[in-house]
Amino acid sequence: MAIRKFSERNLTTEVLRRLRGCRDRRLKKIVTSFVRHLHAFVREVKPTPEEWMKGIEFLVETGRFCDAKRNEFILLSDTQGVSMLVDALNYRARAGATESTVLGPFHRAGAPEYSLGANIAKNPDDGEPCLVTGTVRDTRGRPIADAKLDVWEAGADGLYDSQKGEAMNLRGIFRTDTEGRFHFRCVKPTAYPVPHDGPAGRLLKATGRHPMRPPHLHFWITAPGFKPLVTHLFVKGGAYLDSDAVFGVKPELVVDFRKGRDGVWRAHYDFVLMREAPTRRARKGARTPARAPS
Repeated sequence: MAIRKFSERNLTTEVLRRLRGCRDRRLKKIVTSFVRHLHAFVREVKPTPEEWMKGIEFLVETGRFCDAKRNEFILLSDTQGVSMLVDALNYRARAGATESTVLGPFHRAGAPEYSLGANIAKNPDDGEPCLVTGTVRDTRGRPIADAKLDVWEAGADGLYDSQKGEAMNLRGIFRTDTEGRFHFRCVKPTAYPVPHDGPAGRLLKATGRHPMRPPHLHFWITAPGFKPLVTHLFVKGGAYLDSDAVFGVKPELVVDFRKGRDGVWRAHYDFVLMREAPTRRARKGARTPARAPS
């Protein structure tokens, strides 16, 4: 078999030619695009061998910073705007539906489920007391009963429980009542820095960026028949709303938190979920009305 003559011009074509045997069409499309863009990047930047090795070492170190409590690759994706881009391409809020934003690296599965009105803050020094109320409805304004709200936040020290090796705190699961309403207690969100002692943080510093996130409260809302919603509520007037390190702020998600005479902060928000698109089989079946019983 003749050996193809190497050239800078034909290398990309040769790499793509060797993907012909890939039977997974989606995988082939992804890898093909990745190779084309990666080769184009190299041709544009023209990195030296030392610079290319530095980039490889950066990725290796990023992997070493990952463990059960911290995912440095998610942090890197977040701080480079990739997570928000993926979210924007996959969750397009229709008119009236609540906007989504990034999941972030600090969600924990298995959070405790509480009755409405419970407090997810377990320690006196977690932060200033706050009451959050609201509803979950569909795009026609109809209440969604028993919708699941997975809620989590950082404390006044700017850290999540997982960062401190603590048991579940400042996180919990609630379900809406028959009218789609919810209410729970937490602490008023405060601004905090994303972890910046690792590769992602060093890249922020090297490029003249700060690691700060504006005050926010996380929500992951699900209900049968509806598209899951991952979003935040941001504190109106909070710091860094215009320069969030992970690009997660949307104007529609900025909420007024007000302090009452009793010293408790209060916020209200009405979430609107989109219905899941019907499956191909369901759509096909819908075009064929069932026969009326005789």
